[in-house]
Amino acid sequence: MADDPVDPSEIGERDAPPIEEAPYKIIFEANKCIAAGKCAEVSDNWEMELSTGIAQPNVYFFDEADLDHNVRAAEVCPAKKDRGVIHVVDRRTDEEIAPDPEGDGSLSVDW
Repeated sequence: MADDPVDPSEIGERDAPPIEEAPYKIIFEANKCIAAGKCAEVSDNWEMELSTGIAQPNVYFFDEADLDHNVRAAEVCPAKKDRGVIHVVDRRTDEEIAPDPEGDGSLSVDW
């Protein structure tokens, strides 16, 4: 249904690597990116696309080795009045790890 909340377990999963290989994923609200570049400053996974002024991740699915800097990118994103537009989700539990503004693991995507 159109009014049902977005299920983070469904986003991007069609072409995803197995959960065992990449237990985390990024959900990125690119249409709400304000091009502050904070994500690219703190994470090697994020780059600013100079032609559009919008950030973009190099990979959307990753393992524990890349978790910390992607969480940091989500936490420093100032878009959406500091709620951020980069969301790091644990694919095993479908919970948002960062930025998690509600503190309950629910996906804070606004679309």
